[in-house]
Amino acid sequence: MIPAQTAPAIVRTDGWDAVIRGLGRDRPVLIAGPTASGKSALALRIAERLGGVIVNADALQVYENWRVLSARPTAEDEARAPHVMFGHVARDHAYSTGAWLRAAKLHLSHEERPIFVGGTGLYFRSLTEGLAEIPAIPPQVRAEADALLRDAGTGPMIAALDLATQARLDLANPARVQRAWEVQRATGRGLAAWQADTPPPALPLTAAHPLVLDADRDWLAERIARRFGQMLRGGALEEARANLHDWDPARPSSRAIGGPELIAHLRGEITLEEAERLAVIATRQYAKRQRTWFRARMTGWQAVARP
Repeated sequence: MIPAQTAPAIVRTDGWDAVIRGLGRDRPVLIAGPTASGKSALALRIAERLGGVIVNADALQVYENWRVLSARPTAEDEARAPHVMFGHVARDHAYSTGAWLRAAKLHLSHEERPIFVGGTGLYFRSLTEGLAEIPAIPPQVRAEADALLRDAGTGPMIAALDLATQARLDLANPARVQRAWEVQRATGRGLAAWQADTPPPALPLTAAHPLVLDADRDWLAERIARRFGQMLRGGALEEARANLHDWDPARPSSRAIGGPELIAHLRGEITLEEAERLAVIATRQYAKRQRTWFRARMTGWQAVARP
């Protein structure tokens, strides 16, 4: 686990205009927040007013096969301001935090100010606090891990981890457990030991404008439900149908919320109404976990309330 934040205490403000006026045109901007909270809209407003390139910091929006369901910017949005690192990864490829960080660093050296936006907290922490330089996991180890998780769950993986890694890991998160198991299996060294050697960050928090959207729970729940209905009308079911022929739930790209539910509907297992209901519930649960994570781990960020 990356060390806790040490930046100044959180500052709260209402509205977006005052925040935008205080950004200037020099330092990179970071915009985090739960799903459906309006992060992309804020990033676009900043880019149009102050200039800059919008850089994706969402682990699902990197995949080419989920434009609608992952709420990637529309073609119209992309025409209004430059966007990078969206939809550039094939659906059958894994994409790690380290791969994202290497690509993100390239945009720190460009003349155009980067505006990083997304809901993946680990991406932001790797950028502002550093990331352990762990070797790539061999495909055979990943396949072994996929099979173990599928057949036995996380229990055997957790039992195999060293005690230091167990103490620092979110053991309720299967993806994190699998990642730690893969690292230990492939390198012979625990994830905690690798993380202890974390290099300096590419973008210290004090060198950026870090903003985290603080959305009201009830407002967000209603917006999530409304947005998923819009996704269905905008082509989400057709996206799922395009993924149906070789659907593999173990792929990272298959973790797009709503994807498994729509696939189940297309297979005749549940109705479309049930798929929508389950997807909305899953999205709300995900947003709750994000809000909890951001409030605990991003205490040095400026919390921006919805206007």
